[in-house]
Amino acid sequence: MVSNNYGIEENKIMEKYKKMASEATPKSKILEDCFKAFIVGGLICDVGQFIYNIAAGFGLDQEQVMNIVPIIMIFLGALLTGTGIYAKIADFGGAGTVVPITGFSNAIVSPAIEFKKEGFVFGVASNMFKIAGPVLVYGIGSSVIIGIVYYIITII
Repeated sequence: MVSNNYGIEENKIMEKYKKMASEATPKSKILEDCFKAFIVGGLICDVGQFIYNIAAGFGLDQEQVMNIVPIIMIFLGALLTGTGIYAKIADFGGAGTVVPITGFSNAIVSPAIEFKKEGFVFGVASNMFKIAGPVLVYGIGSSVIIGIVYYIITII
């Protein structure tokens, strides 16, 4: 038997607390959340593929299509963020909205909207990369390091 420094009253209180905490803790819905993220992320990618097919149908070459699709997707992400629709989609789809390029657009536009009352320079311009900035710095920095390592390996 494990002894503790608690009296009988304290043990009853601890047991009651543990019971209340387990009842109040929300049940994990990880499978449902993963399914929703998969569906929403897939639908965003389907929209991108649809735009790709339309642009290619106009007879544009591969390079032009590859430039137009991200521009339109970023615009759509910014538009949906500005109208409040992207937040509703994110509430439903969770991480499914973060991964595609529209998630990047949302990460830029959300802080810009939040800080617009502080003015263009000190509000929008200085805060728009608050969320996306560290991601960009890490991504660019790690790609430079990987590029240097790859270059050194190919020389040897």
